[in-house]
Amino acid sequence: MGTVFSFVVRDPSPAVDEALREAVARLHAIDARFSPYRADSEVSRIVHGEASLTNASAELAEVLDRCAEIEKLTEGWFSAYPEGRLDPSGWVKGWAVEQACALLCEAGSTEHCVNGGGDVQSVGGPWRIGVADPFRPGSLAAVLAGRDLVVATSGTGERGAHILDPRTGESATGLLSLTLVTSGPARLARTDACATAAFAMGPEAGLAWVERQPDLEALAILPDPAAPKRATSEYLRFSV
Repeated sequence: MGTVFSFVVRDPSPAVDEALREAVARLHAIDARFSPYRADSEVSRIVHGEASLTNASAELAEVLDRCAEIEKLTEGWFSAYPEGRLDPSGWVKGWAVEQACALLCEAGSTEHCVNGGGDVQSVGGPWRIGVADPFRPGSLAAVLAGRDLVVATSGTGERGAHILDPRTGESATGLLSLTLVTSGPARLARTDACATAAFAMGPEAGLAWVERQPDLEALAILPDPAAPKRATSEYLRFSV
């Protein structure tokens, strides 16, 4: 998927060790089906006309249904077709993390954290999760503390200006970083997709949209280093 995944497990056991191996295999299987970087993935074969959506796998069909739900929720600011071509990565990465967490939970782990390219689903806790500072590589802009935290960040720090404004087709540049925070199981895919959409909306519209979501809090970092970090008041409950 063009990024790095990592695991922290506080309650290892033989069953959990086996689940870790299964989780890694599951991540590779998801990558093999959905990666836009692999010529042989199902997504790439559809993009290149070598396969058809009408014969899509049940797993891809389910992912596209979830993407359609987020597209409706965000009034079109999120899409499984950025630049007009199929690429559901904005949902799949968070969903892959959820899948890995589920395998660990099924094996009996109640204290673990899975990080997929800076997007984090944690179980148990408390955990301390850092938010990268785009102005100072290797440094943190904030640290979140809590139990069962779900943290998704969209920004330019890792991949440059890769998030598009679907209304203009141009790169969204109003923000450097937008982090959304919530809690609870199996929430990262939705939170990550919402972060992508809100980032594309820009600082004013994006934060206003997040304020209207009852289960999300946000921290936005603006391009001007002299400008203050912007956060919803609720978000401050999570920060230390």
